[in-house]
Amino acid sequence: MESLTISLAGSLLVPRNSGALWWPEKRTLVVADMHLGKSARLARNGLNLLPPFETRDTLERLAAEIAVLAPQTVVCLGDSFDDIEAAEDVADEVGEALNPLAAGRTWVWIAGNHDPGPVDLPGTHLAELRSGALVFRHIAERDAAPGEVSGHYHPKARLSVRGRSISRRCMLADSRRVILPAFGTYTGGLDARDKAFDALLEPDACAVLIGETVRSLPRSRLAA
Repeated sequence: MESLTISLAGSLLVPRNSGALWWPEKRTLVVADMHLGKSARLARNGLNLLPPFETRDTLERLAAEIAVLAPQTVVCLGDSFDDIEAAEDVADEVGEALNPLAAGRTWVWIAGNHDPGPVDLPGTHLAELRSGALVFRHIAERDAAPGEVSGHYHPKARLSVRGRSISRRCMLADSRRVILPAFGTYTGGLDARDKAFDALLEPDACAVLIGETVRSLPRSRLAA
């Protein structure tokens, strides 16, 4: 059975069950908004205490994708860390996990609003990355040319199934752009029908729901 694909600026992209995006032509794996160190940041600020396992869980899921796909390039679309201090809090844990993952491949950290500065980890830190007809950045630009891949918003879709409401992470896509869901374990989400997306997406945009199966349906059909 063939995977569901997204056509963007002449490139075929494959949404993964994990919420990652795979570009087979360039052997490029893209993830957004890992927010590593979120539990450490919450604890540091005296907020809700969460079990401190999200960094390991997120990195293990990323490692699983790399093991299956063997990408030449990995692009992290910003907010890879929950904040700069969180990056320092989990530096040893992340470095230990990432060193073998990054070996022999190109690793790109895109600057996000939570982690705008360079991180002392393998890879290159960029404001955005252009590759072929595609551009990878953290936050979508309203007037961007076709071919934009971004994150930031953590889109989630709500569906009504047999009278029961369910929520799933999703990608949002139209002919101009793809907005990825958060890859991180401890991340919330913004309703895919939110008005924040109206200025970015065309009326016929689709929501690609992520989970055990990958399913696409028109954004206009999502439940309230």
